[in-house]
Amino acid sequence: MNRPLPFDPIARAAQLWDERIGPSDTMAAVTGIMRVQQIIQSAVDNALKPHGLTFARYEALVLLTFARRSSLPMRVMGERLQLHPTSVTNIVDRLEKDSLVKRMPHPTDRRTTLVEITEDGRSRHRQATTAVTEIDFGLRGLTSRQTVQLTELLTRIRKAAGDFTG
Repeated sequence: MNRPLPFDPIARAAQLWDERIGPSDTMAAVTGIMRVQQIIQSAVDNALKPHGLTFARYEALVLLTFARRSSLPMRVMGERLQLHPTSVTNIVDRLEKDSLVKRMPHPTDRRTTLVEITEDGRSRHRQATTAVTEIDFGLRGLTSRQTVQLTELLTRIRKAAGDFTG
């Protein structure tokens, strides 16, 4: 979008919803979340693009840097990233093609493949992390306290949807 609108289209839609359908609180909240997701996705994509990464690939690198041995089974990566095994395979394929990770056989389980971050992967992770943190992951306009509150609210929705039990 090149220029800001002179009014808030979501607020206007909520007003019309109230008049024609009924209470608009949930509709306005969801529409706002969906629009903010677009804004954040665009900002993060633009920050990661110069590093040859998508957010999914960046998340995989982050996950591997958090792992004690800098490697994880692909199954565990899928669980932690909450992705279908096919998606994890595609992400790892691309990272491996770019020499950011390597696949290795598990030392004790022949059925399991480990994914390990490489030194190039660590370097790319550091550069990309600088890029996304410089833009606050695209989440602008909130105080630190408001960001914590937002995270708490979104966590409640995720938990109610069965994302996790803890």
